[in-house]
Amino acid sequence: MEREDRGIVGSRLRNAYLSSVISISLVLLLVGIASLLLVNAGSVSDYFKENMQISVMLKQDVSERAARDYQLALGSSRFIKSTEFISVEQGEAEMAAMLGEDFLDVFESSPIPISIDVTMKADYVSADSLEVVRREIAASPLVDEVVYQKSLVEALNANLSKISLVLGVFIILLLFVSFVLINNTIRLNVYARRFTIHTMKLVGATRSFIRAPFLVQAVFQGVFSAMIAILGLIGLLFFIRSEISQLFEIFSFDLLLVVMGIVLASGLLICLVSTWLVVNRLISLDKDDLYY
Repeated sequence: MEREDRGIVGSRLRNAYLSSVISISLVLLLVGIASLLLVNAGSVSDYFKENMQISVMLKQDVSERAARDYQLALGSSRFIKSTEFISVEQGEAEMAAMLGEDFLDVFESSPIPISIDVTMKADYVSADSLEVVRREIAASPLVDEVVYQKSLVEALNANLSKISLVLGVFIILLLFVSFVLINNTIRLNVYARRFTIHTMKLVGATRSFIRAPFLVQAVFQGVFSAMIAILGLIGLLFFIRSEISQLFEIFSFDLLLVVMGIVLASGLLICLVSTWLVVNRLISLDKDDLYY
C-alpha cells in the first residue's frame, strides 16, 4: 500500500514537472520570436530604406554609352548601394503603361530621357543626407534632374522610429509577462513540496542546503524548456521559409545563434530567480501557514 502511494505521488510529481516544462517552453518560444524581431530590427529598417529609389534624369543629348559610363561611376560612390539603367525605350514603355500607348503622338521627338534609378545605402536615407547626395549627383554635367520624394523619406524614418519604440515596449511587456507566467508555474510546482521543505527545516537543514536541490532542478528545467522552445522556433522558421520566403530577404538569420542564447539565458535566469524566491518564501513559513 505504501509502495502504491509512493508511485502515485511520483507520478503526480512527474506530471507536474512535465506540465511545467511545456508551459515554460511555450512562453520561451514567444520570447524567442520577440528576440528574433529585436535582433533583426536593424535589418528590417535597412531593407525598407534601401528599397526607396532616387531617379537620376540625364540630359536629352546624353548618349547611351556616356550614360552607361556614368552609371558605372555613380555605382562606385560611397553612398550608392545599387543602380539600374533605364533606357529611352524602357522609359517610353513605362510611360505608355501609365498614360496610354498614343501619348507620344503629341511630341515630335521622344521627351523621355535616359535615367538611372539609384538605391541608397541605409545610412544615407535621411532628409539631410539625401539633400547632400542630391547636390553631389546634380553637379554632374550629364545630369538634368535628381528626383526623390522628400516627404516619403521623412515619413519612412518617422514610422520606423515609432515601430522600433512599439517593438521595444512590446518586448519589455512580453518579458514581464513571461517572468510572471513562469514564476507562477514554478511556484505551483514547488509549493506542492512545501511539507518536504518544512521537514528538512525541522531536522536542522540550512537554507542553502534546502535550496540546492530545487535550484539544480530549476537549471535542468530551464535548459530543457529552452531547448524545446529553440526546436519549436527552428521548426517555425522552416515553415516560414517554405510559405513566406520573402522574409528571409529581410531577416539576418546569421543572428539565430544570438536568439538561441537569449532564449537559453532567459529560461535559466527566470527559472533560477523564481525558484530562489519561492523556496525562500516557503522556508520562512510557519507550520500553520503551510495549510493555506
